[in-house]
Amino acid sequence: MKLYVIAGEASGDLHGSNLLKALFQQHPGLQVRAWGGHKMQEAGATLVKHYKDLAFMGFVEVVKNLRTILHNISFCKKDILAYQPDALVLIDYPGFNLRIAKWAKRQGIKVIYYISPQIWAWHRSRVHDIRRDVDKMLVILPFEQDFFRQYGMEVDYVGHPLLDALDVSNTPDNPENADSRTIALLPGSRKQEIQRILPPMLAITARFPQYRFVVAGASSMPETYYQTFLKDYPQVELLKGVTYELLQQSCAALVKSGTSTLETALLNVPQVVCYAGNPLSYHIARRLIQVKYISLVNLIVDKPLVQELIQDELNPTNLASALSVILQPENRAEILRGYTELKHSLGDGGASRRAASSILQFLQQQPH
Repeated sequence: MKLYVIAGEASGDLHGSNLLKALFQQHPGLQVRAWGGHKMQEAGATLVKHYKDLAFMGFVEVVKNLRTILHNISFCKKDILAYQPDALVLIDYPGFNLRIAKWAKRQGIKVIYYISPQIWAWHRSRVHDIRRDVDKMLVILPFEQDFFRQYGMEVDYVGHPLLDALDVSNTPDNPENADSRTIALLPGSRKQEIQRILPPMLAITARFPQYRFVVAGASSMPETYYQTFLKDYPQVELLKGVTYELLQQSCAALVKSGTSTLETALLNVPQVVCYAGNPLSYHIARRLIQVKYISLVNLIVDKPLVQELIQDELNPTNLASALSVILQPENRAEILRGYTELKHSLGDGGASRRAASSILQFLQQQPH
């Protein structure tokens, strides 16, 4: 059996690698060609393109890089046709993957989507395209199953793969990091994010002299890029490629909105969620987004468990105030109680194994 897998970001590479391990375990003769990263390659896939060459965020950045994106789409189609897979497995990365799904469906290639595009947040009309172009959808958030059912789609809820990636079964609800003096700064993994989010984070460090601040650097980003921001903050450290280890030693974190907010919650670290994007991209998105919260943590528990500072709200005054709040023991305890509720709603691990079983079962039912 041959699969062609496409993941366009670091998180997709992580979850894709765990999915591939489960697939190879359940079907040892499998062949996989993939877009992703080193983790998927190490799991057994033949890597075609690395996600570092694919990551463009925001409307304005996409327009600027349109020629590269269109070239990648064209190359991808040719490569899929040459490979002749039994199915395409798409992991998140909707801007690219939904276009490939539409094309693949017309070619008669089976399309499986793992980690649904977050169309419940904005542009809900795309659900009709997904119903038309995707043969099998596997979702990882509990409310997504109900969302798709409203539109007559049966989808499999497999649980969240982060529980497997982090092995949170061994993370107690009141970890020793309560006594730590380390505060983690997670400004994102792309240049545009770091450029907008890291400066206000750094600006507050002098207000908390009794704490050690450490930037969680992305492996894909050169150290010299971080140093352009850190040169005026000699007291702030940089650690690259060890985000989970850093979080496990931290008493609090300032975290760029995205999957990192969920990772931080699953590791029991009180956090402030930060987001600032290109002003034009942000204003376009704000008109389209249809959810109450920007962080996955608040969306899943359906309440403002962690504070969100978005765009103009993300300034040193607000950030210092929000950090002071979560450093108070009673507020920390309340956040940790909410995190326990969050974990229960996400299932007890095994998402990658369930997703692999679902994919193989679906393919075995298909006529050859």
